[in-house]
Amino acid sequence: MNYQESLQYLDSLGQFGIRLGMDRIQQLLFVLGHPENQIKTVHVAGTNGKGSVTTMISTILMEAGLRVGKFTSPHLVRYNERIQINEKEIPDDEFAEILTRVRDFAEHLVQKGACEQPTQFEILTAAAFHYFALRQVDYAVIEVGLGGLWDSTNLIKPLVSVITNIALDHTKVLGSTIEEIALQKAGIIKEKIPVVTGAEGNALGPIRVMSAMKQAPLYEYGYSFKGTETISSIDGQKFTLQAGKNYESEYMIQLPGEHQIVNASLAIVAAKIVSKQDPRITEEHLHLGAAHTKWPGRLEKIASAPDVILDGAHNPNGAEALRKALDKYYPSAKRYFVFGMMADKSVDEVIKILFRPSDTVYTVRADDGPRAAEAADLAERIGGQATAADDVLHAYETACKEAGSDGVVCVCGSLYLVGTFKTMINAAQIAVKE
Repeated sequence: MNYQESLQYLDSLGQFGIRLGMDRIQQLLFVLGHPENQIKTVHVAGTNGKGSVTTMISTILMEAGLRVGKFTSPHLVRYNERIQINEKEIPDDEFAEILTRVRDFAEHLVQKGACEQPTQFEILTAAAFHYFALRQVDYAVIEVGLGGLWDSTNLIKPLVSVITNIALDHTKVLGSTIEEIALQKAGIIKEKIPVVTGAEGNALGPIRVMSAMKQAPLYEYGYSFKGTETISSIDGQKFTLQAGKNYESEYMIQLPGEHQIVNASLAIVAAKIVSKQDPRITEEHLHLGAAHTKWPGRLEKIASAPDVILDGAHNPNGAEALRKALDKYYPSAKRYFVFGMMADKSVDEVIKILFRPSDTVYTVRADDGPRAAEAADLAERIGGQATAADDVLHAYETACKEAGSDGVVCVCGSLYLVGTFKTMINAAQIAVKE
């Protein structure tokens, strides 16, 4: 396959949807020679914050001069974003070459009757492990796709497991209660492998039980360690990280929002655990990695006058984090939203959390896929302050014009929408950077 053919192949696999289970990925990794066992890994699960934590751990390890693979999902613009080494996307030719190899093995397995057709995510997972093994990375930081226990990434034995937070999301697949979802996330916990978590409340029970059963040392945010804000703005934050009685240090991050202080604390503690086995990773690298981490599409400020914020808040927990950040950084500014969501998400709850009566909302389809909610339906659910728009760019330009220099424009509701927006901006060659 060439690059375009590999993209078409991946798109064709979308019809298989989400099918949790380990048989297909086990068979695929077996015929590939178990690349997942040839690399040192860090595993990151959770409802929100997985990408931020994965990227910060990766950046810290890179600051130590190490060769670091990173596997995340979903992508914003290109599939290549999901598979990176030292923050560089896998090149198109190598992407096509790796995908061709994985596809051929997968088709052979299906023809033999060894397994069903692997899903798109399973193919990408196998491709990432294969690529990282071939390129002999020092470490690979692996983000869980969905849940944990039955996720295709869960065949690794990491140096440390991270569970960011637990909230209601994907309830049709993972369970209808916090405890059920937490049990799925806790499925990444391995025998005697340290666990770092930002989970709280009812979510902690299953994680504590699983950690005890696996004899895995557990580090809980708010108990074993904690970050305390000292300075915060939309452009970045400074906070003090305390861990036990003997560690206290001040960190700077470019990621705004109080939830990012939690995420950064998780990433730093996880990297510090890895550093105990690798003297190349020093205290200086923890600080540099934290300070240099960027994570697109999450409270990402891309322009000023008006400030334009991109955020992939796609569930109630994410909407709450976005609303808190807007209330904190723009308490009196007029807010204009370009808003689109997937129809199978908790649309009404996100709407209730996110919007004030004084806000202006332009609703759009998040993307061209069948899951996207219709703009008219979203506008009807929001009420009189919302207007359905046929075109994302037109909605954005209208919002910017109405916001003037003192307002704030927020493109949000789905990472798919953020990706659609970025693709349109690039295609139209519209300058939005400061």
